[in-house]
Amino acid sequence: MPLEAVEARRLYRQVADQLRSLIDSGEYAVGSRLPTERELAEQLKISRPTVREALIALEVEGRLRIRVGSGIYVIEPAAVAAPATAAVIEGPFELLRAREFLESAIAEQAARVATKDDIARIDASVLAMENVEHPGEASMVHDRAFHVAIAGSLGNAVLVRVVGELFDQRLNPYFAQLAHYFESPGTWRTALDEHRAVRDAIAAHDPQAARDAMRDHLARSQERFAQNFGAETAAGSSAGRGRAARSAPTPAGSKRAPKKRAKKQAKSGSARQR
Repeated sequence: MPLEAVEARRLYRQVADQLRSLIDSGEYAVGSRLPTERELAEQLKISRPTVREALIALEVEGRLRIRVGSGIYVIEPAAVAAPATAAVIEGPFELLRAREFLESAIAEQAARVATKDDIARIDASVLAMENVEHPGEASMVHDRAFHVAIAGSLGNAVLVRVVGELFDQRLNPYFAQLAHYFESPGTWRTALDEHRAVRDAIAAHDPQAARDAMRDHLARSQERFAQNFGAETAAGSSAGRGRAARSAPTPAGSKRAPKKRAKKQAKSGSARQR
C-alpha cells in the first residue's frame, strides 16, 4: 500500500472535528447546549480564541447555533455539509495574528520612507473611511485601501500583494460569521481612531510609534472578536456547570474522564495550546 502525504491540521479544525464527532455520536443531542467557551477551553487545555474558531466553523457548517446571551446549541443540520474546503481556511485569529506581525513591521518601515504622495494616499483612504457606513462592503474596500497604501509606500509589489491577500481573507465564511456578531458602527469608529493613530505616526516619521500603533490596532481587533458571546453567566449556573462538567470533552492525559467515549474522542483530537 503506497504511503499518503501527512498534512498537519489546524488546531481549530481538530477541535471542530472532535466536537462534531461528539455530536454525531449523541454525546451532545440536537437541542442541547454545549459548555461555554471558557469551559471547553479549560477541558481541552487550549486557548479560547481557538475554541471560538472551532465553534464558528461548526456554525457555518450548520451544526451549531450561537444565541447571544443564551448559549451554544446543537441544531439539526438541514443537509450534511461536506466541508471540503474547510481544512484550508485559516481561522480569523490566526489571520489577525499574522497581520499583526507583518503589518507592524511594514508600518515601522513606512514611517522611515513614506513620501508626501504616500501620505496623501493614506489620507485619502482615511477620509473615505470617515464617510462610509459600517458594516458594509464599502467600508471594507476603504479599510483594505488603507493597509495596502501603507505597504505601497515601501515600493515592494510583493508586500502589497501579501497585505492585500491577507486582508481579503476577511471574506472567508468563518471571518464573516465572526464579524456578524461583533462589528458595528461603534467598533468601526474605534477602529477608525486606531487607523488615524497609525497614519499620524507614519506622517510624523516616527518608526517606533508607527509600529506600536499598527500592532495595537490589530491586537485590539482580536480583542473585539474575542468578546464573550454573552452566555457565560447564563450557562454558568450550578446546574449548567454540572452538566457541562459531565459532558465536556476531556483532553488526553486528564485524570478525569466522565465518559469513555468522550475520553477516547478527546485523546485523538486534543493538541497543544497555542
